[in-house]
Amino acid sequence: MTLEPTYLLFIALCSILLLLLLIMKFRLHAFLALTLVSFITAVVTGVNADQVVPTMMSGFGGTLASVALLVGLGTMIGRILEVTGGAKVLADTLIGRFGSERAPFALGVASLLFGFPIFFDAGLMVMMPILFSVAKQFGGSTIKYALPVAGAFAVMHAFLPPHPGPVAAGELLGANIGLLTIVGLVIALPTWYLGAYLYGLWAGERFKLPLPQAFLATQEVIDENNLPKFSTVLAILLMPLVLIFMDTGLHTLTVMGVVDGQDTWVNVLRMLGKTPIALMITLLFCLALFSKNYGMAKLEKLCGDSLAPICAVILVTGAGGMFGGVLRASGIGDALANLMSDMGMPVIVAAFLVSTALRVAQGSATVALTTTAALIAPMVAATTGLSALDLCFIVIAIASGATVLSHFNDSGFWLVGKLLDMDEKTTLKTWTVMETLLGTIAFIIAATLSVFL
Repeated sequence: MTLEPTYLLFIALCSILLLLLLIMKFRLHAFLALTLVSFITAVVTGVNADQVVPTMMSGFGGTLASVALLVGLGTMIGRILEVTGGAKVLADTLIGRFGSERAPFALGVASLLFGFPIFFDAGLMVMMPILFSVAKQFGGSTIKYALPVAGAFAVMHAFLPPHPGPVAAGELLGANIGLLTIVGLVIALPTWYLGAYLYGLWAGERFKLPLPQAFLATQEVIDENNLPKFSTVLAILLMPLVLIFMDTGLHTLTVMGVVDGQDTWVNVLRMLGKTPIALMITLLFCLALFSKNYGMAKLEKLCGDSLAPICAVILVTGAGGMFGGVLRASGIGDALANLMSDMGMPVIVAAFLVSTALRVAQGSATVALTTTAALIAPMVAATTGLSALDLCFIVIAIASGATVLSHFNDSGFWLVGKLLDMDEKTTLKTWTVMETLLGTIAFIIAATLSVFL
C-alpha cells in the first residue's frame, strides 16, 4: 500500500513526539520507548503484519552487529587502563612535562588520550580525583581544570568510534568507520582546544569554584607499585589509531594507484586495520602486558565487569537502529528526503538541526544521534555525489547537534554539576555553555571541510 508523503511525514512527527513524551513525561526507558514506537510506527504505516517483527529485528540486529563489538572491546581496554593506573600515569607525566602553569592543558591531553576507549561517565569518574589533587596542589578555580577534562571526554565520546553514538550513526549512514575515526580526531582536537580548553581558562577566571568538601575516589584501589610506564600507556592508546590508519591509508593509496588493491599483503594489512580487529589486537596486547603483575584471573574479571554498565547503552543504540529500519521500510525516510530536497536544505545542515532538536527535547546524546541518523539515512541515500568524506562530515554534524545545549534532562549535566559541587545556575553558565561551544565549533569545521574537500 502506497501512502501519501504528507501522511507519512505526519506519522514521523507523531512518532518523534510520542518518543519524547514516553521518555520525558512517563520516564519510560529509552530502549523500551524506541521499541514501542518502532512497533506502532510500523503498524500505522501499513507494513505487512507478517513483516513487522522481521523489519524491527533486522534494524536492531544490523546495528548491534557492529556497535556491540566495538563498544565491548573499547570498554575492556578502558577498564584495564583505569584499574592499572594508566590514567594517573598519563596525568602525572604530562603535568611533569608541560609544567604547573599548563596543568589544565596537561589534564585535558591526558583525558583526550584516555577518552578514546573509555566512556564519558567512567572516564570522568576516573579523572576527577586526579583533577582535584592537581587543583589543590596548584591552586585556582576548579573550573579551569575541570572543563578541559570534561570537554575532552565529551568530544571523544561524541565524535570518535568506538563510542556507540558515532559508530551507530556511521553504520546507519554507511560511513567508513576507520575514516570516521580519522575525521573525528581531526575535528575533535581543535574543537576541544577552542571550546573546552580556552573557554575553561576564561571560565576559571570568572567563576571561582572551590574544591568539593571531599575528594571522590575510584572504585578500585590502584597499586602504586605496579603502575605502567607512560610509554606503555601511550602505546596502548595509539595502537588502534595506527592500525586503523593503516587500513584507511592503504585504501587511499589504492585509489591513487600507488599500490595494487588486489595484492595479498595489502588486503591482509587492511584487514588488521579494520576497527574491530584493531581493538581486539590492542586488547590482547593489554592482556599480555598486564597479566604478569595482575594475573589473567584478575584481568578476566575486569573485562567481565566492564561489560555490565554498557548493556543499556548498547540496547538503546540497537533500538535506534530498529527505529531506523522501520522508517526505511515504511517509506517515511524517503518522504523526509524528498521534503528536505524540495526545501533546498543541504543534508549536513538538516542533520545538525534535527539532531539539535532531539537533543534539546529529550537530553540523551545517544538517542539523538541514532534517531537522527535513522531519519536522515534515506535522504543521504537519495543524495547523489556524496563521497566517503561527506558521509563522515554528516555523522560529525549529527554528533555536533547531539552535543549542544546540555541542560536539566541530560544526565551529563547533573553528573558534572554534582561532582564539582556546583549549583544549577553555575552548571548552566559553565558546562552548558561549553557543550554548546563544542557542538557549534565542530559543526562549523565539518561544514567548512565538506565544502572544500
